[in-house]
Amino acid sequence: MKKLLAAALTVASLAFASPSLAQTPPNVLVVGQIAEPKSLDPSAVTAVNDFRILVNVYDGLTRYKDGTLEVEPALAESWTISDDGTVYTFKLREGVTFHDGSPFNAEAVKFHFERMLNEDHPYHDTGPFPLSFFFSSVDTITAVDDMTVEFKLKEPYAPFLSNLAYPTGLIVSPAAVKEYGADFGRHPSGTGAYKFAEWEANSRVVVEKNPDYWDGAPDLEAIIYRPITDANTRIAEMLSGGLDIMVEVPPDSLAQFRTDDNFTVYEQAGPHVWFLILNAKEGPFANKEIRQAANYAINKKALVENILQGTAEVAAGPTPPAFAWAYNDSLQPYPYDPEKAKQMLADAGYDGSPVTFYVTEGGSGMLDPIAMGTAIQADLEAVGMDVSIETYEWNTFLGKVNPGLEGKADMAEMAWMTNDPDTLPFLALRTEAFPDKGGFNSGYYSNPKVDELLEEARRATDQGKRAELYKQMQEIVQEDAPWVFVANWKQNAVTKTSVENFKLQPSFFLMLQDVAKPQ
Repeated sequence: MKKLLAAALTVASLAFASPSLAQTPPNVLVVGQIAEPKSLDPSAVTAVNDFRILVNVYDGLTRYKDGTLEVEPALAESWTISDDGTVYTFKLREGVTFHDGSPFNAEAVKFHFERMLNEDHPYHDTGPFPLSFFFSSVDTITAVDDMTVEFKLKEPYAPFLSNLAYPTGLIVSPAAVKEYGADFGRHPSGTGAYKFAEWEANSRVVVEKNPDYWDGAPDLEAIIYRPITDANTRIAEMLSGGLDIMVEVPPDSLAQFRTDDNFTVYEQAGPHVWFLILNAKEGPFANKEIRQAANYAINKKALVENILQGTAEVAAGPTPPAFAWAYNDSLQPYPYDPEKAKQMLADAGYDGSPVTFYVTEGGSGMLDPIAMGTAIQADLEAVGMDVSIETYEWNTFLGKVNPGLEGKADMAEMAWMTNDPDTLPFLALRTEAFPDKGGFNSGYYSNPKVDELLEEARRATDQGKRAELYKQMQEIVQEDAPWVFVANWKQNAVTKTSVENFKLQPSFFLMLQDVAKPQ
């Protein structure tokens, strides 16, 4: 295996160095990623770009069923839930080992979650753990015996099983964390279908087949993830043969791939929201009427039809329609009405103060962000706002936006792809989710009623009750306009026709365990 992988990497290196030699190695899948991963520690990252690697290296107690966001057993073979919804008992899968050879067992599960959740845990300083919010309902974790683990929750929490399937719930090797400490993200060890092989910064992450994978060894010998931030470069690499899979294809290139028999185009709607965070704490957007005016001023239909070329729909609020059971379909998007926007700005006393707008070069689900940002700037300037753009590489952008916009910017692009209607509003719209409290409410929006509805929805075990609460939340948030609600995207990918068994998933992850590439 090592010789085969070394040979494959030699071929890959030659191909990547010279476009004229660009042919991917046999039985090795080359994936064009949109950015360099931040870390390969699933507890430490937030971006789908990173998750697309991690879901092939690690497993969680649960996972999403193929083609759905419903959960099914993974490292947990089964589970029981107490009548009051506060105790989850998992029977673990026997005979599973981490890639480093250490055993997977109840103590490993306990270590994984307590490392994130307990500040006094001896390895808590290997974080930070930005999505530990997903498991804030956990009170205690008990290793009942070697292969049984019990989670006691502080109160009923409806999304618990779904969150276990999310990458934050992917189980890491305690032995590897203890060996590498804060550097674990560069030396990952999970139980997944592929084992970490190497990470060459800004060039590639390589994972190789795990022949002992509990769910059956994969067909591929290895996967090479190449970070290519520039979309045009990714397209050129795909066309020249240097990539087998490319994700997040710009809309104007999809037609080219559709008409070429060497490629297959995949598209699928999913739980995605593209929006603008507005700084509701200071500056012009601290005024609700000015936030609403921004929603009227931006021609979202033109963005979707012209820049995104029909690959998305105009968003009406914070919850994507992919969550059909929880989506408030009575809400209509803010219409494009620049004259109304001008009047609202005048009535609100907007004095022409400059607006700083953070834009990213590219990132998870960001949908042609530079072109979108430029068009948004023009629409806002057309109604009298003075907007200046600052553009950053994705990880730099996140480093500026996630800690909060206070004292830095008035608005910023953002996109979220989530697994449950609880996730985005809970992490980005609650008062308790301000950045200084560990959340992603970078615009500092606060409405006590929204806080109350979200807390109640988390505790509701009846889905109909949860749906009603989420629908009420959407009405209030749309009215308060903490964001400009722009688009819900249909994800896409292009593969060579030689790639078999590839599917897009509503989770937006790249599940490559069953993908084949016959020689």
